[in-house]
Amino acid sequence: MAPRMFSKGVTSLVVFSSLAAPSFAGGLERGGYNIDQLFDTSPFSFQSGVTYVTPQRKLKDVRDTSLTDGNLNSRPDTADDTSNYTIPYIGFKAGFADTIDCLVDYSEPFGGHTDPGVNWAGANNNIETEIKTRNYGGTCSYRFDVGPGQLRFIGGAFYQEVEGFKERLVAALPSILGTGIGRLDLDDSGWGWRAGLAYEIPEYAMRASLVYNSRVKYDNLTGTVDLRQVPVVPTFGGQVTPVFGSAEAPDSLELKLQSGIAPDWLAFGSVKWTNWSVLQSVAFCPKSTKGLAACTAGGATELTSLDLFYRDGWTISGGVGHKFNDQWAGAVSLTWDRGTSQGYGAQTDSWTLGLGAAYTPTEHIEWRFAGAVGVLTSGSSGTFEYNGQTYGDDVSYSFDNDLVAALSTSIKIKF
Repeated sequence: MAPRMFSKGVTSLVVFSSLAAPSFAGGLERGGYNIDQLFDTSPFSFQSGVTYVTPQRKLKDVRDTSLTDGNLNSRPDTADDTSNYTIPYIGFKAGFADTIDCLVDYSEPFGGHTDPGVNWAGANNNIETEIKTRNYGGTCSYRFDVGPGQLRFIGGAFYQEVEGFKERLVAALPSILGTGIGRLDLDDSGWGWRAGLAYEIPEYAMRASLVYNSRVKYDNLTGTVDLRQVPVVPTFGGQVTPVFGSAEAPDSLELKLQSGIAPDWLAFGSVKWTNWSVLQSVAFCPKSTKGLAACTAGGATELTSLDLFYRDGWTISGGVGHKFNDQWAGAVSLTWDRGTSQGYGAQTDSWTLGLGAAYTPTEHIEWRFAGAVGVLTSGSSGTFEYNGQTYGDDVSYSFDNDLVAALSTSIKIKF
């Protein structure tokens, strides 16, 4: 079977191989939560990396299906919906007394950016929407001998910040009255926690881990609705209105497996469930109504909403890695991600092929690089029923299979 040196060489590549594939998963998934650096066998390690993603989602057959805010069907019926983005990561891991390992890290697990612009027939639904998160985590594990390997208990907490905005055409107006564009800005922060188990047999490069990440509650989601360019809207037109709401970042459960299958060969795989269904329609209400009535989707005090209507996400990945010599190792992976859209939105299933390599010029430095190419499957978007309310009746569109690509690089220093 594979010796321990094989475990140190190729298993590190499994971490990097997984960075490119989930970067365009469903919901608002970006880098997700990744604590694989906790398993690094060095007493101390520092890792820094970045992933660059280029999704190519193109909308077609766009129809303005609500004429109350102006007929936009004279505008183009196609649009480029997605924007390129980067995902950074920084982590520092330390080991203590051969039994305790701790990791502190910065990541951007969730986010989204669509930018079809104003010159398309669906501008009354979206001109530009962007969500960003910043995550500061601390995770520790305690390991001890059990049978031929070691059992590890994992626990930690993280502080997460969210901010974002959405712009859309609220009313088609002559330029002398305003652009007709309304804007929602939002931000908040919250805490989450994680817990898990792992079992490792280093002699065979074998590891199985199961980690749960909790929800993050944004109970004090605040921001503004800017309608200064829409003076014709009753009550709130022509002004900036402070608003409030609430939302949750999803919890998730991930199982990861890996094992040596022949000298210098490793097989790995993972299954992850993400509770994206916690995000349906996020209502925002004027702060002046706080305490008078609950701010709910479709409620009497709702001023605007961020409509997502996601279903739970499932991500399944598998692949093989090979150590070529003491300096070079490579891996290939295939990932399927179930789309979170349910007939509203453009997040369909995706298939991704990832290729990665690791170069270790010395025992203290490891440079990783990888690429991925995938297919975003076809579909359509239109009306959607939720809690007796109809959504998506402002625009309809379809889309074909589209390509997505990603490049990742990182460096790890071990000492």
